[in-house]
Amino acid sequence: MMAGTLFIVAAPSGAGKTTLVNRLLQTDTQVRHSISFTTRAPRGDERDGREYHFIDVQRFLAMRERGEFAEWAEVHDNFYGTSRVWLEQRMQEGCDMLLEIDWQGAQQMRRQFPEAVTIFILPPSIA
Repeated sequence: MMAGTLFIVAAPSGAGKTTLVNRLLQTDTQVRHSISFTTRAPRGDERDGREYHFIDVQRFLAMRERGEFAEWAEVHDNFYGTSRVWLEQRMQEGCDMLLEIDWQGAQQMRRQFPEAVTIFILPPSIA
């Protein structure tokens, strides 16, 4: 089986990356969305395993110590990370994977997945 492609969509907060990613996922059913882990509480109607994998800080830190994250960051006192194992397994199965992430995470991912296609979204204006 042919390995899948990793697409990394990066943008500053408020640039519209979530809207663009959701539109792509609705249009192309062959692309799968990578779901990150976070220690923050769910917001609104977010569900575990759909928007994020919601875990406690101790579990996150243990996963980080074991090297399970391809990238991770601490943002506003919460941790976020992408599972390396899950991502690699999906790609080995031939799945094209889409990762929506900030620019720091994108830099970490590019070091580990230099073959990834990186797309940077610019905001419509400085404001």
